[in-house]
Amino acid sequence: MTYLAPVAPPVAVTSADPAHAILAVAEALQLDLAKGFQIDALRLRFEMERFQQFSTPLPMGLAALAAAQITPRDLVLEPSVGTGLLAILAEIAGGSLALNELADTRADLLRLLFPGRLVTQFDAAQIDDHLDVGLRPSVILMNPPFSAVANVDGWTSEATARHLRSALARLASGGRLIAVTGAGFAPEAPAWAETFGRLTETAHLVFTGAVSGAAFAKHGTSFETRISVFDKCRGCEKAGITADLNQPMAPDVAQLLARIVAEAPPRLELDTGDVARSRSTSPFSGIPARASATPAGKPRATASPKTEAHVATPEAEDLAYSLRETVDDLGPARLSDAIYETIRLQAIDIPGAAPHPTKLVQSAAMASVSPPKPSYSPKLPAGVLRDGLLSDAQLETVIYAGEAHAAYLAGSWCVDDTGAMVLAAPDDAADAVRFRRGFFLGDGTGAGKGCQSAGILLDNWCQGRRKAL
Repeated sequence: MTYLAPVAPPVAVTSADPAHAILAVAEALQLDLAKGFQIDALRLRFEMERFQQFSTPLPMGLAALAAAQITPRDLVLEPSVGTGLLAILAEIAGGSLALNELADTRADLLRLLFPGRLVTQFDAAQIDDHLDVGLRPSVILMNPPFSAVANVDGWTSEATARHLRSALARLASGGRLIAVTGAGFAPEAPAWAETFGRLTETAHLVFTGAVSGAAFAKHGTSFETRISVFDKCRGCEKAGITADLNQPMAPDVAQLLARIVAEAPPRLELDTGDVARSRSTSPFSGIPARASATPAGKPRATASPKTEAHVATPEAEDLAYSLRETVDDLGPARLSDAIYETIRLQAIDIPGAAPHPTKLVQSAAMASVSPPKPSYSPKLPAGVLRDGLLSDAQLETVIYAGEAHAAYLAGSWCVDDTGAMVLAAPDDAADAVRFRRGFFLGDGTGAGKGCQSAGILLDNWCQGRRKAL
């Protein structure tokens, strides 16, 4: 692996052309680099192959950097940093860094190589869900795995799309995302047309270009590769694809770089609310000052910290209902020989509940089996029952859902740091957890599943359970 800063001292950068900056550091690194010799000493280990940890070659990094048009005002996020070969180029160009790398060994290296920089260890396919809400990068440089998925055995062609979707969601309005992907990940490919349609709902695809696999040959793979550039829409801007999709594959990175210089448009102005954070100045021109904050450790799946903000709880009262003792309590209603039967509350009676506004039916087979008698008492604002906001059938759903949510599944479990791997906990496990029961709502059209779900959420909220999936 190669990283420039520990080997050579920071080089003052006076040129606005990032190519000159890279060459200055490269020549300070070692003479054979300028002669075109291989600069990476790689061994294809199991982890590297499994997670497709192929470093970005310097020429490809230069092409991505040229497309990024990074300025000292930019906060640059790299969601899958690897060993930092893209990140160091962004730093040389003047951007400040936010780094994320899932692999333990590489993340530890990054904390040594980028002292004071934020280094997190999240699954980059979900990066927008995990990063602090205040971290809003204006540039994202990414070389995601083409088909590998964290914590999952096997491969999926959706891996790249997942990484891009989450990264675009995190990007500041007016910001730029540059992605190094497989050449086949293209908007004109029928398999990816729908994916690019979704990606360009909130962003402009302003450039895309493929290059022969020879560019990656010395790094352990001969995959044909592509660089795509997205500009995040601002406000009500219309998104879409403006890139030239008719260009042939470039035989080398030099030709791809020439296309980028000629075709990639200037950056958009950022929305004022998304301007990157201010930073202190650096003694080296073009190289930002190191942050003084302690580097972030590996995140662990834990409960969210309690905030000081006041969370309003509506005034609620127990929903009163009674149990029906026998089927005779239904009065004249009896099962007929029809295929469908009208739905009535069979196990409970809710005084004052409004009937459902439309006719509800169920199969005769379902109607022939009485539901279990619940014991759970929901808490709802009085107006829900008084004003008929939920019908009797919908309130029945709230009762049975609450019956499930108030209990736990059998057993105790240990959850790993990713939150994705769950194993049965031994009896003496200190970090064992239990899982609350869920509820399946399978009603068809006309039952008002939106109202039912809202009632379930409201009951849980009034009971003090503030998280819902």
